[in-house]
Amino acid sequence: MSETLTHECGIALVRLKKPLAYYQEKYGTPLWGFSQLFLLMEKQHNRGQDGAGVACVKFDVPPGEPYMFREREIKSSPLDRIFKALLAQYSVKMSAGDIHPEFPDTVKKHFDFCGELYLGHLRYGTSGGYSLSACHPFFRRSPWPTRNLMLAGNFNMTNTMELNDSLIAMGQHPIFSADTQALLEQIGFCLDEQHESLYRELRALHLPGAEISQRISEGLDPAKVVHEAAINWDGGYTLAGLIGNGDAFVVRDPSGIRPCHWFEDEEVVAFASERAPLLTVFDLKSEQVHEVEPGYVVVVKKSGLVRSVRIRAALPKTQCSFERIYFSRGNGPDIYRERKALGACLADQILAAIDNDLEHSIFSYIPNTSETAYYGLLSALRSRRRLEVKTSILAAAARGQLTEELVDKLIMHNWPRGEKLVSKDIKLRTFIGQEKWRNELASHVYDITYGVVEPDDNLVCIDDSIVRGTTLRRSILRILSRLNPKRIIIVSTAPQIRYPDCYGIDMSEIGKFIAFEAAISLLKERGKSDLIDEVYRLCRDELARKPSPPVNHARKIYEPFTAEEIATKIADLVRPKGIPWQGEIQIIFQQIENLHQALPQHSGDWYFTGKYPTPGGYRVVNQAFVNYYDKHEGRAY
Repeated sequence: MSETLTHECGIALVRLKKPLAYYQEKYGTPLWGFSQLFLLMEKQHNRGQDGAGVACVKFDVPPGEPYMFREREIKSSPLDRIFKALLAQYSVKMSAGDIHPEFPDTVKKHFDFCGELYLGHLRYGTSGGYSLSACHPFFRRSPWPTRNLMLAGNFNMTNTMELNDSLIAMGQHPIFSADTQALLEQIGFCLDEQHESLYRELRALHLPGAEISQRISEGLDPAKVVHEAAINWDGGYTLAGLIGNGDAFVVRDPSGIRPCHWFEDEEVVAFASERAPLLTVFDLKSEQVHEVEPGYVVVVKKSGLVRSVRIRAALPKTQCSFERIYFSRGNGPDIYRERKALGACLADQILAAIDNDLEHSIFSYIPNTSETAYYGLLSALRSRRRLEVKTSILAAAARGQLTEELVDKLIMHNWPRGEKLVSKDIKLRTFIGQEKWRNELASHVYDITYGVVEPDDNLVCIDDSIVRGTTLRRSILRILSRLNPKRIIIVSTAPQIRYPDCYGIDMSEIGKFIAFEAAISLLKERGKSDLIDEVYRLCRDELARKPSPPVNHARKIYEPFTAEEIATKIADLVRPKGIPWQGEIQIIFQQIENLHQALPQHSGDWYFTGKYPTPGGYRVVNQAFVNYYDKHEGRAY
């Protein structure tokens, strides 16, 4: 993607099912679980550069000794910093003679992160700022093991203020920070309630304190806790929690917006946001890894019992399509196949745009995650060309006109040409504070290959998506124009992004989308500015009345225009000013129907269509339009 989005956190959870001595004997270290956690997080580093956090729970620790540990980091390369610091701690303890690696008990006693249960989180900040206090896992402490709670997740809630209000109604005094804090306190409240209920029952039996604690741990039902806490949640979420007694849970939203996968064997239960890291780290086959079902919580009791429990009523499954277009790593077999399909689906539109003139067209891509779609596009174009050649040869043979000269012409001419024309300078950092110089640096993030494009060539470049158009305007189109093609065609594997997301992706300000900017410009050019005022009034009324079913009034902004008209205006808006090149710029977007054809299992498309899976989404889009009209910057939720 040419425009970086801050987005989608990643989670990893590892629960060992055997004693630590087992892993020492089989793998040569009692820290096998710790290393697997690191690998799962490293394989998902695409999901978070703003911060990282890890947690560990040790089982059966004697009273008086700590049993829950947490480390967080928000400096650059946070994951590396955390694990290097922890391994340095391990080395110091080993040098002092406290740890003997061949004796697991010494490692568990003296190294904080030698335990049976691990949680990891990679953070992209969309809520709560970027301070260490906003970094997951969040920790709710208590002297009772069954009331200690750590929480981490990949989520956004659309109704955080309402959740905080419900805490106030309970008598709490919540701190208004990240939505994670609100969820932590809600789950914590329900955890306290269940703990107290069990405690009263057991105390009435006059049992010893140690037995009461043990039986509370055994009787605790994390599925019931999460079910009671999640009744009013509205958003997209995957949440992972550790309880001090050794229980763990992972819960997914009822629409399946945010992804989560897991597997279990005789040694371990493990969860991750993406399937591919589990396949790689644990050397699994694809069928061994399962999705956490939408609306379910998977509970792992300290006893080792694993069960999946529905806690929310089923909703239409609307998994985020951006996960497949861009966010997830592309080495999963299904994601790789889908991204190729996204490229292939664009073939008809591109051939129409270049008038089927493959002879004078060069195909390339904007690195890095659009590369797979580029291969899919070239494959589709070449398949079509092979079919054309075959048909022409058979027709000529039937007429008795097949000659070596004709065969050479058919095979050698009008063949799709692919070149790597754009390279990304990953070492270039735009850290300079002044806006002018930061923009100047950003314009040089990409390099181009000279001497390939001819003046009569169409230059077709495929990109994952076009959000704000900023990088196209400041960088991509400026440098591509130096190649002096006849025409530049930018092709997006995603449809036009028209509406905000509020379930994880940090793109909540509708006024910053280039498609919205284009529609507003067209309304003003064609004397339809009154529609902007009308939509503003409708959005205000909607927010005040909260009708059911909710309505996305911002869709009216686009209704007077075809998708092609908006794409044409976008091309006009992103054309860099002051460049000497006078060629044509064209923008092609994926069609919604083709998107769903390529991603049959991921129908979440609200940022393209405005059809949100939860009521909170409609509230956010209307509030986003009101914010735009009133010139208020910031998130609409």
